[in-house]
Amino acid sequence: MISAVEAPAERKGGTSFGVLLQRFGTLAIFIVLVIVATLWSDAFLSRPNILNVLRQVATGAGIMAVGMLFVILTRGIDLSVGSIQALGSVLTGYFVAMSGYGPLVTILLVLLAGGACGLFTGLFVAYLRLPPFVMSLAMLAIARGLALIISDGRPIPLGEPGSAFTSFGSGFLWGIPQPVLLMFLVFILGGIVLNYTRFGRVITAIGSNEEAVRLAGIPVPRYILAVYVLSGVLAAVAGVISSSRTGVGSAQVGVGAELNVIAAVVIGGASLMGGRGGVINTFLGALIMGIIANIMNLAGVPGYHQQVYMGAIIVVAMLLQFGTGALKR
Repeated sequence: MISAVEAPAERKGGTSFGVLLQRFGTLAIFIVLVIVATLWSDAFLSRPNILNVLRQVATGAGIMAVGMLFVILTRGIDLSVGSIQALGSVLTGYFVAMSGYGPLVTILLVLLAGGACGLFTGLFVAYLRLPPFVMSLAMLAIARGLALIISDGRPIPLGEPGSAFTSFGSGFLWGIPQPVLLMFLVFILGGIVLNYTRFGRVITAIGSNEEAVRLAGIPVPRYILAVYVLSGVLAAVAGVISSSRTGVGSAQVGVGAELNVIAAVVIGGASLMGGRGGVINTFLGALIMGIIANIMNLAGVPGYHQQVYMGAIIVVAMLLQFGTGALKR
């Protein structure tokens, strides 16, 4: 029974400040940032700027953060998502412009490539028990190298054969950019899987107490393998969206994206020790990253400086995470 291995419930006797901070801290940070950004610039709450933030999140940390959340819930980490995104972008350009495949076949092949990258990492992590950090770092190098080899280090224009992709990347539905709607769909499906399926409950339980799950007769390696495949597929989806927005397949896509993705999940309250995290807070974490980047752009902060600030944000997020844990104890 899954219930036998799920994480223990909170202690009775009232809700402590630490629990409240853990549950609603991400929302509080989001609200504060929106207020600060609104006071900082009148342009922030304009419809074009909001849609721009959502587009950036969709092609950046957003979709990939769902896969990363599932990996982190099992006490894993996937550093290869940015490189797999680049591989997905390059393969989109290659299959469309150079191989002449249609949109459906191209998307299927790109997703299979992303899943294969996740499968490679997951097999070594799940069955050979190699450290996720090391294996995903190896895949980071492999996927980026393959992207550079396939593209010969140059962007691959989608051209006229890729008009269906560029129409999707620049198109609107119900007044919302189509890539943003796809991101919403991924988060909704991720929330359903995590909260209402056996798979989601087992993933959370593995991060809480892997040995208990194993003793309950559940094939833990299969579930760990599955989350890395999922992460790879969603990173490839992000690559397809990136190509659809820019009209080219580029090996330079997603450089350093793993930093933003992990930061979004951690800011969303997920524990790097596994077993704790939610899709809604992860979505808020991705929005927070997008808003911070937008504020820095509106303020004219140079790109290199932005990387320093993003690193500092991760440190603050980790301090808050350990702080809420201490308050709960």
